[in-house]
Amino acid sequence: MQTNFSPAQLADPHVAESEKILRKCVHCGFCTATCPTYVVLGDELDSPRGRIYLIKDMLENGRAADRETVTHIDRCLSCLSCLTTCPSGVDYMHLVDHARIHIEKTYKRPLKDRFARAVLAAVLPYPKRFRLALRAARITRPLAGTVKRIPWLRTFGVMLDLAPNAVPPASAGTRPATYATKGERRGRVAILTGCAQPVLKPEINEAAIRLLTGQGIEVVVSAGEGCCGALVHHMGREEQALEAARRNVDIWLKAAEEDGLDAIIVTASGCGTTIKDYGHMLRLDPEYAEKAAKVSALAKDITEYLAGLELPQREARGMTVAYHSACSMQHGQKITTVPKELLKRAGFTVREPAEGHLCCGSAGTYNILQSEISTKLKARKVRNIEATKPDVIASGNIGCITQIATGTALPIVHTVELLDWAYGGQKPKGVRD
Repeated sequence: MQTNFSPAQLADPHVAESEKILRKCVHCGFCTATCPTYVVLGDELDSPRGRIYLIKDMLENGRAADRETVTHIDRCLSCLSCLTTCPSGVDYMHLVDHARIHIEKTYKRPLKDRFARAVLAAVLPYPKRFRLALRAARITRPLAGTVKRIPWLRTFGVMLDLAPNAVPPASAGTRPATYATKGERRGRVAILTGCAQPVLKPEINEAAIRLLTGQGIEVVVSAGEGCCGALVHHMGREEQALEAARRNVDIWLKAAEEDGLDAIIVTASGCGTTIKDYGHMLRLDPEYAEKAAKVSALAKDITEYLAGLELPQREARGMTVAYHSACSMQHGQKITTVPKELLKRAGFTVREPAEGHLCCGSAGTYNILQSEISTKLKARKVRNIEATKPDVIASGNIGCITQIATGTALPIVHTVELLDWAYGGQKPKGVRD
């Protein structure tokens, strides 16, 4: 793609990076075939290629974002399916990240939208606040239908619909501690507790800790670490995202210096994609660039790390698992076969749903802010999953687990919960033996 940025514009390193990305696009349109929003809406501007044109026009002309551009950028899930499809290596992820930051700085959203986004940014990344909000939602949930009919409050009505019926108690696995191995120590890792996951499903990290310590891996939950920054990063709130990144970088490097770390384990693939990008996010920060790159290099999805431990083969369990590969796992981190191989090795029969490359519609806050598109994608995903006739659904991302669970009666659990069960741990909740 030909670009016409001025030397003054290219002096901005963010613009210079986006210009290089734009020049790689050859307008081939391969991305339209695998873009969920284009598949659902059929609008060229709701495809990666269309959004690239909008971003180019906005940045090249040095203008503030307008309503049309914001509408189509907001509809992007950041599922990154286009990264997998693109034959030219267009780095759409970092391009749309830059566009969102530009939008946040230059576009004044309607007051109701600003209010909803501010509430999400102030609540979701903080477990205590999030837990309180969910408890309040249980009381007000019967009013969801009425609330959604009020334009100013529609987003909050969607939140009430998505809120779980019960909030599990805070888990010991989220508190700072070092979990010793069951036998000889083979390694040492830190594990991300995060923000939403320990509130919604604390049993995920509990299963990961049991499985790792049972395999001789010491696990550290570091004091002070928290949200990876992904939720606000994808809302264009870059300073809040970088603040979260710097905090985690400092804490994990301290843990690495004290007694060494083989890896930083992440059990939510959406978080994993962001932590692996800390080196890029903080590349212009002279104090943190090198440190962030070290943390990114240490970050591993739980299945990625388990693959190196050579878990023993288990006998067939007679249980069929539909594996849903989260977009952040398959497109963001390029981890595709490892989780399925681990499940098979643990004795499960694994089936892959049709259209596995398409997003389920969760995408961080997307199912709240773009609920209509999200609902269509969820229904499509659930149909494809149920067509495999599984006993249980497995996924590696809390967002996907929460989203799909609202559309099916089938139990859905994290991949590591099934692996923990297969190697002597607890049976996951809702799974029938």
